[in-house]
Amino acid sequence: MSYNTTGRGGLDYFPCRYGRSRLHFRGPRRRLLGDYALFIGGSETYGRFIETPFPALLEAETGIKCVNFGWQNAGVDAFLNDPTVIEIASKARVTVVQVMGAQNMSNRYYTVHSRRNDRFLNASGLMKQMFRDVDFTEYAFNRHLLSSIRQLSPERYQMIREELKEAWLARMRHLLKDIGGRTILLWFADHAPEGADNQRPGSRHHADDLGHDPLFIDRSMLEALRPLVTALVEVTASADALAQGTRGMVFAPLEAPAAAGMLGPLAHQEAVDQLRPMLSKLMGVSG
Repeated sequence: MSYNTTGRGGLDYFPCRYGRSRLHFRGPRRRLLGDYALFIGGSETYGRFIETPFPALLEAETGIKCVNFGWQNAGVDAFLNDPTVIEIASKARVTVVQVMGAQNMSNRYYTVHSRRNDRFLNASGLMKQMFRDVDFTEYAFNRHLLSSIRQLSPERYQMIREELKEAWLARMRHLLKDIGGRTILLWFADHAPEGADNQRPGSRHHADDLGHDPLFIDRSMLEALRPLVTALVEVTASADALAQGTRGMVFAPLEAPAAAGMLGPLAHQEAVDQLRPMLSKLMGVSG
């Protein structure tokens, strides 16, 4: 592992904004001229604790301008509700959309923060009616809320889980249609889509019992989106990559637990190896 000596915040991500977007993406800020590939996604695309995340690695290896619009803990809503992101994505030669979890978006049961999508804001009237014995003011994060609900009532938890899956599919269809053009749907995780609810040896540990990120997404959901994308690229981190732990990652001492839950540099290189042929083909360059 590595510890950044520049301050308590660990890596300097050079956060930047584009146009009227209120999201701060990983910098340095890029000039959006000519052909470029845009990368939309969550913490993996952002490259939290990673000095050179896979979009930057792809640019170094292919010469393709790769613009990183990753947003930490993002849900689909963060991008779908941002006109600037949609406009920039629609002008990209290729847009790579990382598969993000279903828990970090507003739905019939609860509302999340418009930018910090992992933050729980409030429960809907329907949710409060279903769980009259729950004090929702005790929860600040979606996963904590869902884990508690699962322990309290597995049957009602399943209702919420199914709602999240349906809402995720509807929002993803909307997002992909709004972006249009050439799109690559990217699965980047420590498990294959078929194993979303099963623990894989060496996979990243979560303190709750909900499963692994991207939460609640399975093979059938990806297949439902296949007609809307140019390609589906699946990157399941190898056993060797998972065994690396936090080796090669950069973080402050207090960030160690969070870093342990992220994919490391070797997994990012594996993502590059899987993405490079398709991205090069769609961008019209030799890969």
